[in-house]
Amino acid sequence: MKWGLNTIAAAVGGEAFGSAEVTGVATDSRHVVAGDLFVALHGERADGHDFMADALSAGAVAVMVERGRAAPGVDAVEVTDTLEALRLMAVARRKEISIPVAAVTGSSGKTTTKDMLAAAVGPGAHAALSSYNNEIGVPLTVLTMPEDASALIVEVGSRGRGHIALLAPAVRPDVAVITHVGRAHMETFGDVESVLDSKWELVEALPAEGVAVLPREDGRLVERRGEAPRLTFGEVPDADVAIARLRLDRCGRPTFELRRGGEIAEVSLRVAGRHQARNAAAAVAGALALGVEFSVAAGRVGEADLSPWRMEVIEGAITVINDSYNANPDSMEAALRTVAALEGRHIAVLGRMHELGDFEESAHRQVGELARKLGFAFVVVVGADPGIAAGAGPVARSVGSTEEAHGVLRGLLREGDLVLVKASRAEGLEGLAATIAGGVA
Repeated sequence: MKWGLNTIAAAVGGEAFGSAEVTGVATDSRHVVAGDLFVALHGERADGHDFMADALSAGAVAVMVERGRAAPGVDAVEVTDTLEALRLMAVARRKEISIPVAAVTGSSGKTTTKDMLAAAVGPGAHAALSSYNNEIGVPLTVLTMPEDASALIVEVGSRGRGHIALLAPAVRPDVAVITHVGRAHMETFGDVESVLDSKWELVEALPAEGVAVLPREDGRLVERRGEAPRLTFGEVPDADVAIARLRLDRCGRPTFELRRGGEIAEVSLRVAGRHQARNAAAAVAGALALGVEFSVAAGRVGEADLSPWRMEVIEGAITVINDSYNANPDSMEAALRTVAALEGRHIAVLGRMHELGDFEESAHRQVGELARKLGFAFVVVVGADPGIAAGAGPVARSVGSTEEAHGVLRGLLREGDLVLVKASRAEGLEGLAATIAGGVA
C-alpha cells in the first residue's frame, strides 16, 4: 500500500494534517518499521497515544490519533475512534485487493488451520503470524499484506454474534473455512447454537460463487449450506477431502492418508493430536477451493510452519506436549485423549478455561474427571480452579502459581514421562512448559 494522509482520512472519516506517504500500518510502537502509520489504540493496560514519540523514533511517518490529540508538527490523521478507523482502513484496502482471499473461523483449530492453509497454497500466500483474529488482528492482516502476495489468508475469531459480520467487509472472502463448532466463549454466546450462528456469518460474507469449506460430520453446517458451492472434510469416506488410515507416532504426531476422489496422498504432521488431521484436511480443502491441485496442497501441508504453543512436541528426557496457547472443553478433551493414547506415564499440567459463563464449574469438573478416567498419574492444576481438581480426585495437585507448580513437578517427574501443558492463554503456562522439557532441575 502507498496511501497519502488525505486518502486515509477520506476512507475513515477523519482529518489529515501533513503530506506523508504511508506504506504500512502498526498498532504497537515496538513493531513499527520505516514508512508506517502508527495507530494509537486504547488497550486494557495502556493507551497508544502515550507511545507516539516511540513510534515516530522507530520510523513511523505519521500517526492516527483521537481528535485533538495530534502533536504540533507531526503528520497525523485525527479520528473519533481509532479502532473503528483501523477497521475502515482495512475495508478500503480490501477494495484494492484482486488476489484470492480465504478466511478461517471455528471454535478451535483456527490458527493451525490458517497456518496449514497458507502452506498448502504455497509461496506468496500471506497470513499473519500467531492468532491475529480479532478486531485489531484482522485489519492488520489485511493492511500488512505485501504487494506481491499471491493469496491472502485471514483468521477470524468471534466472541459473540455480529463480531464476524462487523469484520466481514474488511475480509470479503472468496473461500470461508469453518473448522469446528463447539463450546467456546460460552460466557458471551450462551449456547452452541449461537456459536454456530456466529461462525456462519463468515459463510454469509461469501459472494454467490464463493466456496464454504465445512466439516462433513457436522450436519448442521452442511445442511445449512444446501446446494451452494462447498467442499467438505472429515474422517468419513464421503467427505470431499477424506482422512483415512490415521495413526500416531510415539509423541502423538499423526500420519494419515488424505483422499480426494481417486487421488491419495500420505501426510505426516509435526504437531501432536489426531485432531490435527482434520485441520490439515480443512486446509487442503481450502487450497482446493483456491485452485491449488490436490497433490500439491497435500504435499505442502505437512511442512507448515505452525504458530507456537499448539500441541507443540518438545522431546527430551521428559516429552512435553505444549498446548498452552488456548483452551476450551473440546480442545481440552482432544489434548487429554491424545496424550493418554501414548506409551508412558502421563501427567497433565492444566489451568483454567476462560469465558465459559454458567458452564464454567461443570466444564472444569468434566475435564478433571476425564483425566482421571484416562489414567493420568497426576493432574497439576495451576492457579484458580473452578473444578478440575474436584473432578480429578486423588490424582490432583493444586498450586497457586507456575513457581509452585515447578516445585511440585520437581518431585513428581521422572525420565520417560509425557506431560501435557494446557490452559487458556491468560494463565501463562507456556514458560512452565519450556522449564519442564528435558527434566525439572
